[in-house]
Amino acid sequence: MRVAFLVAPEGVEQVELEKPWWAVQAQGRQPRLVSTENGEVQAFHHLDKADTFPVDDVVGTAGPDTYDALVLPGGVANPDAPRTDARAVAFVRDFFRAGRPVAANCHGPWTLVEAGTVGGRTLTSWPGLATDLRNAGATWVDEEVRVCRAAPGTFITSRRPDDLDAFCTALVDEFGAASPGR
Repeated sequence: MRVAFLVAPEGVEQVELEKPWWAVQAQGRQPRLVSTENGEVQAFHHLDKADTFPVDDVVGTAGPDTYDALVLPGGVANPDAPRTDARAVAFVRDFFRAGRPVAANCHGPWTLVEAGTVGGRTLTSWPGLATDLRNAGATWVDEEVRVCRAAPGTFITSRRPDDLDAFCTALVDEFGAASPGR
């Protein structure tokens, strides 16, 4: 199973990228870093620069049909760039339409809002996104992790870095239930 991690060229919260990445990798799946630009992405520890990570694929050159699942890591700045990039929004929307599992933590659901995929679903996120999610037609809950199984696919969401253990357990379980892939 190939899992796309969609991030901006700058601003992903490092722990929100690494912990799910390692969880996916530990289950024998292939995580791939997808961004809106080629090169490297700059991760952060909150507001301080952290490590850089090489981009595997650029949105627009690799479509959702290349992957079996999608992860949208958080970070305050990270989701802002993909949600303003038409190719990234289409990438996310196509995952939704294909019924593939999508996991988003912290501020990651902002991109789901932009893709028009949250209506009628129950999600959690960083509390500051609650109004945005409700305005987009979702039911927002204050929970460590929320798995929403509704056609066409499954969303796994969590609130913050402190919830990452529960988030990783849920996403590994859901990705394991997804059809084996590439």
